[in-house]
Amino acid sequence: MRSLKLTVRTGSERGFTDLTGACRRFVLEHAAGGDGLLSVFVPHATAGVVIMELGAGSDDDALDTLDRLLPRDDRWRHRHGSQGHGADHVVPLIAAPSVTVPVIGGDLALGTWQSIALLDPNADNPERTVLLSFLPG
Repeated sequence: MRSLKLTVRTGSERGFTDLTGACRRFVLEHAAGGDGLLSVFVPHATAGVVIMELGAGSDDDALDTLDRLLPRDDRWRHRHGSQGHGADHVVPLIAAPSVTVPVIGGDLALGTWQSIALLDPNADNPERTVLLSFLPG
């Protein structure tokens, strides 16, 4: 198995960071044209990894949906950090901390509009760690 630890700057804004390019480069380097599995994992209690369409309003729609499901107010028992930070700790129930993507012929087997993205709803942490692992078939 091959692994890589990435540091991703998410800044002070909540949102999505596209990881597809970094994942594709990693797989290109390690798959040697073969098949296998790519694991993308974030070791954080307030972030997740998703496969979705990015851009064309999808990012904003997803964040708006999260805000409706998990309002950023003072209802949360977990209260350190910015207002509504307790909601950030519930996000991994919706967006898991990892995804596995098939690799076929040395490339990610994603659909046309699918991207791999880090979902970081927590503006309190401007930097995140992402772990990539490739397991050859």
